[in-house]
Amino acid sequence: MSLDSVQRVEQDRGFDLIADEIGQAATIALCAHTDPDGDALGSVLALAHAIEARWPAKEVVCLTADDDEIPAIYRFLPGSERFIAASAYEGTPDLFICVDLSAPHRLENAEAVFGRSARKAVIDHHPGSTLDSVVGVIRPSAAAAGIVVAEFIDYLGIELDAEMATCLFCAIVTDTGRFQYQNADGEAFSVASKLVEAGASPSDIALHVYQSDRLAYLYLESKVMGRIITFSDGRIAYSYATLADIKASGVAVSECDGLVDVVRRVAGADVIMFLKQVSENQVRGNLRSKSNLDISIVARALGGGGHPAASGFPFEGTIDDALETALPLLRALVESGETA
Repeated sequence: MSLDSVQRVEQDRGFDLIADEIGQAATIALCAHTDPDGDALGSVLALAHAIEARWPAKEVVCLTADDDEIPAIYRFLPGSERFIAASAYEGTPDLFICVDLSAPHRLENAEAVFGRSARKAVIDHHPGSTLDSVVGVIRPSAAAAGIVVAEFIDYLGIELDAEMATCLFCAIVTDTGRFQYQNADGEAFSVASKLVEAGASPSDIALHVYQSDRLAYLYLESKVMGRIITFSDGRIAYSYATLADIKASGVAVSECDGLVDVVRRVAGADVIMFLKQVSENQVRGNLRSKSNLDISIVARALGGGGHPAASGFPFEGTIDDALETALPLLRALVESGETA
């Protein structure tokens, strides 16, 4: 949703504070949420490129909240090799910028770096912020954090180059589900158009992100597809992948996020859940809504977060434990009809 004049003034005020913090800092750490997606990774990289273009003397480090390698489908992004696991970073930055998250607990290993940083800022689009006292811009109406980063780059007067544009287009296309989710509004298309003009290639990005699955992944996908179960008159659909499934397939845990879209295809299902077991006693859940039901309510109840149409959560326990806990919450959401 495009901003009106009052909202634009408010956003620019936040951008001014972020720019001031960057200007005062010598070392800057950028980090997105745990289990990063295309928006998280693309937004961090684009912001890093922009800061270095505007302030060449700054030392900018891109952190990952987890120890896992970034998903293979995003390694084509310019600068992807510069990511460092937060657990291996011993620096004390002058400034820590949270990107695509506004709740410190979702920083996982990077929360310690956040804590010891001299100053903090945030660029995000998730509702339910716990960083209200931190300078920055949190705009839930934006379809992706990449949109807010693109507007910050424009605010700084930096000319978009092909590297920034590629990272930002990937951010927007993934968080809008290839412009198929409910958040794919006019602003998302408008910003995407500017990114294409600046050098982003939609076909190349689609090739890497959506059309380069390994056979091992496709075999795992078929197993997940065969397990899909629906209930509540077909309005809820779910499936899962166990740790044994993932190990046997040779697919990395970080490659599994797209499996939620397999379940999302079920006709008549309003609410979707996909669970992946990442260790003997840890599960990660992906939630999607195909209607106006606010799935983030369930994610937050389970210690996660996200948007009304796309959210996620961590869970301590087994797949069966996660199902026993999450399914009643999903049924209650469907029965209540609670919307964003």
